[in-house]
This record gives sequence, C-alpha cells and structure tokens, in this order.
Amino acid sequence: MWDDHRSLRAIANLLIGLALLAAFYGAVLVVVRLPSFPLREVRIAGALAQVTREQVEIIVKRELGGNFFTVDLEQARRAFEKLPWVRQASVRRQWPDRLEVTLEEQVALARWGTRALVNTHGEVFDAAWDRELPVFIGPAGTAQEVARQYAAFTRALGPIRQPVAQLSLSPRRAWQVKLANGMVIELGRSQMQDRLERFVAVHDRTLGRLARRIDYVDLRYPNGFAVRLPGVDLKKLDPAQPGKRKAA
Repeated sequence: MWDDHRSLRAIANLLIGLALLAAFYGAVLVVVRLPSFPLREVRIAGALAQVTREQVEIIVKRELGGNFFTVDLEQARRAFEKLPWVRQASVRRQWPDRLEVTLEEQVALARWGTRALVNTHGEVFDAAWDRELPVFIGPAGTAQEVARQYAAFTRALGPIRQPVAQLSLSPRRAWQVKLANGMVIELGRSQMQDRLERFVAVHDRTLGRLARRIDYVDLRYPNGFAVRLPGVDLKKLDPAQPGKRKAA
C-alpha cells in the first residue's frame, strides 16, 4: 500500500480536506460567538389580550441568551408556551439582529369543572379568568367531545333564547344541560340532538305558556317529556295538547 503513490495521494488529500473543514468549522464558531452579532430586538407578533408585556420581558431576559446566531430558538419557543395564556408560539431569526416571536393566545370557551378552562379547540388549560363562562363537566379526556356537543346544543337551543350555563357528560355517557334560567334538561345517552330539537319545536306552545319557573325537563321519553315545577310533582306534558298534563 505504501508503494501505491496514487492511494497515498488520495489519503493525503482527504486528510487535508478534513483539516480544512475542521478549521473552517472552528472559525465559524468563533465568528458567530463574537459580540459583533448582538441580538438587538425581539418583536412580538399577534394580537395579545391576556399575555402581558411584563411576562414577555421575563422570558426575553431569562431564555434568550447568546447572540443572533447562538440563541436557542427551540428553548425560547418552549418558554413562551409555558405562559398560561399562550397556546402556541413560534420563534425565528430575522437578519441582521432581530427575533420575531408569534404567539397564539388561548381563547376561553368554558370552565372545565372548577379547576381549569377549555379553549375553542376543546383543549384544557390552566389560567386565571374572572369572567362568567359556561361550565363543562365530564370524564378526563372528553373535553373536545363536550365542546363539540356544546356548539351543537347551543345552535339547537337558539329559538328559545336561553344560553347553556352548564353541560355535563356522566361516566355512563349521559348528557345533561343546564340553562341560564336554571332549567335542567336531561338528554340521556342517545338521540340527544333529535330530542333537544323536538323539545325546542314545541317549547313555545307548552312550557313557554307557563308563567312560572321550570326546574327540570326529562326528554328521555319516546313521545313526550316530563317536567318538574317548583312545589309540584313530576308531570308529563303532551306536546299535541298544549296545557294538558298527563301523569308520567
């Protein structure tokens, strides 16, 4: 092998090439770490309602170390996404000395029980919120399903002009709706949408005619529904004969 001049020349060229590559890499590392490439500006994009300037400044001071080339973008992204009201964040370099941070805020749709919130994507998150919101109750991992049914039930209830105050899914997968006026509607485990739409269709000529508060409505009947009035036993209303009560 050592008499093969062609092989020796190829090996020498390879070694020289590797040495030059290593030298180039080392030079690049030195250059990018020089103070001549400082990070001068962090620009926040996106309309922010909940994330404060102070929160952003803390992240910038704690997480954005290094210069334009050495700042860890992934670390910065994760740091911004730890803020309670940030759903997603993206961080990118913008030549010559700026980072652009895009933040997508959480949009609260409801409360998840008493300890968390649900966003408009049906995702549970933890944040402080002092405004009134509907309450979702359900087994762990069902927040998206509850959010979808909330949208469907809200559309169906539109004609009676009573928003949903609480929507519950039991461990046995039975649905219950509580309206803003206090009325509780039992929907059961099947045909929930059909039952609710039939109820809304006859509401104005049945319960809508009663000049009193309704505590509870049970829609789990094939041809009618049962109601509970304050101080009155449970009765079943026949939608075909408004005003006439039938024993359930």
